[in-house]
Amino acid sequence: MTRLLRGRLLSFLRQPEDLGDDGSYTYHEDGGLLIEDGKIADIGDYAMVRMRAPEGVETVDHRPHLIMPGFIDPHIHFPQMQVVGSYAGNLLEWLNTYTFVEEQRFGDAGHAARIAGKFFDELVRYGTTTAVAYCSVHKASADAFFAESLRRKMRMVAGKVMMDRNAPTALCDTPQSGYDDTKQVIADWHGKGRNHVAITPRFAITSTPAQMEMAQALAGEFPDLHVQTHLSENLDEIRFAAELYPEAIDYTDIYARYGLLGPRSLFGHCIHLSDREADAMSESGSVAVFCPTSNLFLGSGLFGLKRLGRRPRPVRAAIATDIGGGTSYSMLRTLDEGYKVLQLQGDRMTPFESFYRMTRGNAEALSLEDSIGTLDVGSDADLVVLDAGAIPATALKMEVVSSLAEELFLMQTMGDDRTIAETYVAGEPAKGRLG
Repeated sequence: MTRLLRGRLLSFLRQPEDLGDDGSYTYHEDGGLLIEDGKIADIGDYAMVRMRAPEGVETVDHRPHLIMPGFIDPHIHFPQMQVVGSYAGNLLEWLNTYTFVEEQRFGDAGHAARIAGKFFDELVRYGTTTAVAYCSVHKASADAFFAESLRRKMRMVAGKVMMDRNAPTALCDTPQSGYDDTKQVIADWHGKGRNHVAITPRFAITSTPAQMEMAQALAGEFPDLHVQTHLSENLDEIRFAAELYPEAIDYTDIYARYGLLGPRSLFGHCIHLSDREADAMSESGSVAVFCPTSNLFLGSGLFGLKRLGRRPRPVRAAIATDIGGGTSYSMLRTLDEGYKVLQLQGDRMTPFESFYRMTRGNAEALSLEDSIGTLDVGSDADLVVLDAGAIPATALKMEVVSSLAEELFLMQTMGDDRTIAETYVAGEPAKGRLG
């Protein structure tokens, strides 16, 4: 399939340094994006791309809307769709009262398949074309997730959770079964279509040393796979982890002792890292994942995004929704709350930086920037079409918006699923087909 999209095009080359850093991105006021076989084949001013395109190519005119790479969500829990908005005082109460109860349902393959369909619908509705997801402890949940991803031709990263203690019996595997099931998920799904499997010990509190050793073994056998887990979200969690692993220097050292730090390792939250822990994250190239709506909802704390970036040894970072502790599937809403978290700390994030982080920045955090996160030739044609005036209130505000930065900030501040005019997956329109 060959298709030519026309509209305003925005793609980032690197992280913007400030509001005036126009060398950090490319922008075409009347742009053309040629798609062939699910990949971007050409980009530039529309007239030039049209001249180079095949005769008779289908043209889709999205003017005056803005076309960008699809949004990327690097930390989200697939089995928690029906946990969102559950009233609880803190992380551990929320897990025990709601999350662990809900996740037990995912041993039922039929339930997992139904929720997988709903889950992918919401991602597409909000312009998210790649996510890094936690499934439940059940292999059936991972099978349902990856089957749906394959059907929709989406680039997804996900893993079967490994968890053998401090959870209901129905949610516990064993060190051996966690290893065996994960290895089978890798055999069944990794590299099939655009699927990537992640090694997924939930967090140190729910894994025994024996299971952590099995996670280490998997990471050694499959060094190109992502690793995902949680770190330093809540002060009670940190104290409990220290009790369970008294030999470790600190929480981060638990994962280091099992060889789980590294450039493809994603650590959700990382709110309360010590300087020593931040240095360990930096030296290993590990990624701290900022989850602002979740951190605010559960009262976990304020993530120091700028502080981690300004350190002599900066820490790589990403930003994510963390459904269902998070409260929105929208990366726009997520960056809006992230902006406010930084404001409370005396820092700011420009709208250009926000949209960089939703796209190329999160792709770089996943080491997948060669495939997703940009409009570069050869990249997957995973795209989002943005309409800043789709909501009556934003349409009114757009009457006085005079710059691209103002438009981006308006969408970040007030946008929702209506702002997403279309979502393309591998070059094919996907949102319009949701009905």
